[in-house]
Amino acid sequence: MGGLQSWGSVVGFVVQGSTGEFPFLTSSERLEVVSRARQAIPKDKLLIAGSGCESTQATVEMTVSMAQVGADAVMVVTPCYYRGRMSSTALIHHYTKVADLSPIPVVLYNVPANTGLDLPVDAVVTLSQHPNIIGIKDSGGDVTRIGLIVHKTSKQDFQVLAGSVGFLLASYAVGAVGSICGLANVLGAQVCQLERLCLTGQWEAAQMLQHRLIEPNTAVTRRFGIPGLKKTMDWFGYYGGPCRAPLQELSPTEEEALRLDFSNHGWL
Repeated sequence: MGGLQSWGSVVGFVVQGSTGEFPFLTSSERLEVVSRARQAIPKDKLLIAGSGCESTQATVEMTVSMAQVGADAVMVVTPCYYRGRMSSTALIHHYTKVADLSPIPVVLYNVPANTGLDLPVDAVVTLSQHPNIIGIKDSGGDVTRIGLIVHKTSKQDFQVLAGSVGFLLASYAVGAVGSICGLANVLGAQVCQLERLCLTGQWEAAQMLQHRLIEPNTAVTRRFGIPGLKKTMDWFGYYGGPCRAPLQELSPTEEEALRLDFSNHGWL
């Protein structure tokens, strides 16, 4: 699960994003997770469900099913198994078909670290004109690209969301309006505080907080991934639980390194 921050507070939750281990779940499990999340999440909070699959047909079917179990919107990751043929034309066709047939709004999801594929800026700009495509979560970390997308979609009703805390301040500086961040599972209040500081122009304080969040964020994403995030959730009094195979638990050495990434910055 990931927290959705916008304008300085948590406005909703993303279920079945990258930290939700969705590639390791069956279709029925993915739907059950979203259904149970909807029961637990307050009605005034948005529930965005990851519905991306490799084929367009499967993505449409999953999207419709996610709406039926209570999702307010869907986040659709780029299909990537045949990434060599995932041209702008192919991806525009894919997302347009999904958005045409989706009963709820669609958020594009760009996560090249996992997919090996960057959703081309020209495709994003074209897709931003679709009335049922409302934004993008960009986890690539290229702030120049994020700023360019903000600029080129400014005439559309289209929101650009940072996909990681590591470049959150920089994303706000170039016009992003929110974020969907895995670190918010454990440091949600601090991520919201960083956004409030950015939105109110308190850049020096925002910079100090951003610096304290970089290494913890890296630890639960690129460095130790889902096993690291789940372990950290356990430490912070939440339920992280076991990972699904083939993901493995952290070794004692990795666990100690993870702990240091948080304790060195005053979070543990």
